[in-house]
Amino acid sequence: MLSISRLNTTDNTFWSQLNTLLAWETVSDGVVIQTVRDIIHDVRLRGDVALVEYTNRFDRRAIQHIEDLRVPDIRLQQSLTTLEKNQRKALEKAAERIRAYHQRQLQDSWHYTEPDGTVLGQQITPLERVGIYVPGGKAAYPSSVLMNALPAKVAGVKEIIMVVPTPDNIMNNMVLAAAAIAGVDRVYSIGGAQAVAALAYGTMTIPKVDKIVGPGNIYVATAKSMVFGTVGIDMIAGPSEILIICDGQTDPDWIAMDLFSQAEHDEQAQSILLSPDAAFLDAVQDSMNNLLAQMPRADIIRTSIQNRGALIQVKDLAEAAEVANFVAPEHLELSVAEPQELVKKIRHAGAIFMGRYTAEALGDYCAGPNHVLPTSRTARFSSPLGVYDFQKRSSIIFCSEEGAHKLGQIATTLAQGEGLTAHARSAEYRVLQGMLEGMDK
Repeated sequence: MLSISRLNTTDNTFWSQLNTLLAWETVSDGVVIQTVRDIIHDVRLRGDVALVEYTNRFDRRAIQHIEDLRVPDIRLQQSLTTLEKNQRKALEKAAERIRAYHQRQLQDSWHYTEPDGTVLGQQITPLERVGIYVPGGKAAYPSSVLMNALPAKVAGVKEIIMVVPTPDNIMNNMVLAAAAIAGVDRVYSIGGAQAVAALAYGTMTIPKVDKIVGPGNIYVATAKSMVFGTVGIDMIAGPSEILIICDGQTDPDWIAMDLFSQAEHDEQAQSILLSPDAAFLDAVQDSMNNLLAQMPRADIIRTSIQNRGALIQVKDLAEAAEVANFVAPEHLELSVAEPQELVKKIRHAGAIFMGRYTAEALGDYCAGPNHVLPTSRTARFSSPLGVYDFQKRSSIIFCSEEGAHKLGQIATTLAQGEGLTAHARSAEYRVLQGMLEGMDK
């Protein structure tokens, strides 16, 4: 039998119980922090030599030269051409949909002209070089290649460097094929904190990037947090999450499998179901018990569900929305009769899946929106990865003579109020020059 927490919003201790359930230690322990700090320092100091040593140690390989860590371009194309026909078709169709969705996010430069001739605006430019981290331990994630690389390509990033660990020298063909489809420029078979350090600071072989995106384990997440500021990062991702709101009319097996779909990621993943129907919660629990034995990753699912999962009875769907907004889940399913109405009450969620037929798994692979989403309640202030993450915005200010005169007087007054004389005089010079030239005329 699968044990899962049962909560009820009518209990006096509900919110404290929910807080306890949601708690996840996002801060690395001292050992991890020191290990990552040492690795980053070593890679900065010894570069390629350190990369080779760490790769051999952690990934059980026998690399002799740094050149052996570069995956040849021809290997990417071979992976694509030798891929099973249905797998290639699925990757290409998913890439087509992801690219089309992200094209709509592309931002253009803009400006406007004021009556006195002053021009104000914003210039949009892409990042020049981006590093993509693709996990390669417990599972292979070709979908992560597409979701991270394609928005960067749409944004106009000039060069994409991908790193992916290959333990025991095993390379996943779908991952490499996805890199070929997405147009990744270079692939290196390295992972862990050492890969993050190489991307952030550069070595003789691996170029320094401007931003690092993509998920990884606690060592990768810790390394990303440490190099932030030297380079940009997308986010510090926690375990995967799903929260489902159901009115009790969806097939219990569907809901049970949706909960499993996140629980199978790892033991720390979180799956929560909210429903006003107690009998439906019972039915879903029965389905989970019946379906678990069919899952190849049953042990991971069991640990995840028993440690961090929950079935929660709410008074009604409005209260379910209130709880969901507090949780601010990475993935939110609205498996109800009128999702268009319920979604109006949702303020915090990474991605919202509406209706009984919209399984979260569709968003993971091929719907089109990005599956790199804020976790650990950060959807309160964060957004999915998108084209905008690979574009920079520069303010444009062009003052006409008349504009400089008017703005200069305002700036001078404010600068004097702040005690910044040079600021004031810098603006005054233009004002005075404009007045003198006006008198000459």
